[in-house]
Amino acid sequence: MNDKLLGDIAARLAQLAANNPAREFEKNSRALLGTAFAKLDLVTREEFDVQSDVLARARARVAELESRVDELEAKLAQSGRGKTP
Repeated sequence: MNDKLLGDIAARLAQLAANNPAREFEKNSRALLGTAFAKLDLVTREEFDVQSDVLARARARVAELESRVDELEAKLAQSGRGKTP
C-alpha cells in the first residue's frame, strides 16, 4: 500500500477523533475509508470469482489445444511430411 495514502488516512482519522463525537467519527471514518479503498483499485469477491472461473476455463482450453497440436505434429511426423528435404 502507498505509505503516503496510509499516513493521510491516519492523520485524518486522528483529526476527526479530536474534533467530533463518536457517531460523527464513525460516520466520517467510514466515508474516509471508503474513499481510500476506492483509490486502491480493488475488486469485489464476486468479480474475482468470475475472473477466476474465466481463467480456469481458458487454461483448460489451452491444455486441450496443446494436446491436439501435439497429436497433429506426431501424425505429421509419422507421415513423413514433417521432414525437411
